[in-house]
Amino acid sequence: MFGKKISRRQFLGLSAVAAASMTIDWNKLEAIAGKIRDKRRFPALVIGAGLGGLCCGAFLARAGFPTVIVEQNTTPGGYATSFQRAGGKFDFEVSLHGTTVENNEAARILEKLGVLDKLRLAELPEIFRVKTPSWEYPVPQKDPEKLIEILSSRFPSETVGIAGYIHEMLAIEEEVDRYNRKKSQRRTTADLLVPLQFPRMWRIRNKTLEEHIAQFVADPECQAALGSLWAYYGLPPSKLSAFYYAIATGGYLKNGSCYIKDRSSALSDLLAGAFVQAGGTIRYGARVEKIGLRDGRVSGVTLGNGKPLAARAVAANCGAPAIFDKMLPAEAVPEKFRRKLAKCHPSISTFIVWLGLNEELRGKIDGCSYHMQRADSHERDYQDCIDGRVDRGYYSVTIYDNAYEGYSGPGLSTVMVLFACGYGPWKKFEQDYWRGEKTAYYEQKKRWTDILIRRAEKDVIPGLSGMIEVVEAATPLTNWRYTGNADGAIYGFEQSMENSFVRRISEDPPVKGLFLASAWANPGGGFTGVLQGGAWAFLSMLQYYERYQI
Repeated sequence: MFGKKISRRQFLGLSAVAAASMTIDWNKLEAIAGKIRDKRRFPALVIGAGLGGLCCGAFLARAGFPTVIVEQNTTPGGYATSFQRAGGKFDFEVSLHGTTVENNEAARILEKLGVLDKLRLAELPEIFRVKTPSWEYPVPQKDPEKLIEILSSRFPSETVGIAGYIHEMLAIEEEVDRYNRKKSQRRTTADLLVPLQFPRMWRIRNKTLEEHIAQFVADPECQAALGSLWAYYGLPPSKLSAFYYAIATGGYLKNGSCYIKDRSSALSDLLAGAFVQAGGTIRYGARVEKIGLRDGRVSGVTLGNGKPLAARAVAANCGAPAIFDKMLPAEAVPEKFRRKLAKCHPSISTFIVWLGLNEELRGKIDGCSYHMQRADSHERDYQDCIDGRVDRGYYSVTIYDNAYEGYSGPGLSTVMVLFACGYGPWKKFEQDYWRGEKTAYYEQKKRWTDILIRRAEKDVIPGLSGMIEVVEAATPLTNWRYTGNADGAIYGFEQSMENSFVRRISEDPPVKGLFLASAWANPGGGFTGVLQGGAWAFLSMLQYYERYQI
């Protein structure tokens, strides 16, 4: 095979492997920054104070570039934040269930920014727990062999395949880590050696998760168990990249999952603090309406109040559809790129119910994060979510007090019930919602809330409805309102096979001086993804400044 000529399609697949596993060459960053003379001549502006924007902005400010972040809300973080109810009695997490910040790129990024050692982290008792109509099992922390034992006890005839699949996933994660340690940020013809040096990465590059799992096990229920984390990435196994799944899930199995004790808002606040301490400025309660260009390059932005802000480069930590359809002049976006954008679709959204309970659950119910799924068909679960069949589609229940002792106050508990949701069921309310006419919207919101509470009471928390003191809920329209993400997307563009890795929208689109530091660009969503995206946008901005310094 390796003696044959590699086709363009194969090379793209190979380059995708390289792109997906890029690590940051910190020495290179410092060398490039050192070449740029008089950094005051290169003011930068960041649209949005989500994790990607804060990360990019903090690196820019630390490197000496005058940098302003413009944020429409009054606090930083985007989805990485929390909110209080009942006078502070309950502190609800907006998005975080668990993340991995150990021995990976996210940890190295946060360490470079002086943030990692300030986070109070709690290792979760297990990564997550799966519950189907027929059985329930935990996915243990940092113990892949225990997971093999658990699954093999249920599917003894598939023991060899189960072990082979999990070991292969860990080996792929190890290859990526080894690739990271060897490679700099630039991709060259040396990537042609990837098939020889990293054969597992090569073999899996163009496979869906469904195809990959089928190589190891045949039992449909066992296949579903091996792909049970699909909802974390927003697509079912038939559409999701096996490589994407293997890297992320392998990282969880190897390094474990943790929760930020002070909520995800603590991470956002620390990044904002690092940015401001380095000399950056955050303008809260301001919205960018237009991105200006001069001589074909970004020259700054115009705020909603009409005030212009000059910048030599702009990093956008906001929805890509809004950037290219509304903020930029139509002629600034090449037609070829517009056609590519047209093929990209916003990811799945969420309907979330937060519950403040007047009873302690810790010690009474095992498990922290339950994934409620069909036993043998993620495809039907996914379609039910897209269609808004809230009474039967995939959903999760997170009991935060089982993450660590003292999460809630004495005699209290905090619970999140999440339904992965398509935007379609809420589109009919869109026009009235933005006009402030929400009667029908609120009725639907309450109906869905009641259904999810009943499901959680039946499946996970007996007597739940009698414990509730506070109820709050959010729809895909809520997500859109607070983040600006079209369709309430939680992962930017979805990670389909056609829109992953090198095929994904780059952090450096074809508009000079514009960069994407968000889940909408490479590598994608999730806390780790957007932190990497912010760092990659910073590198691209440095290279742009280096090329165009006057």
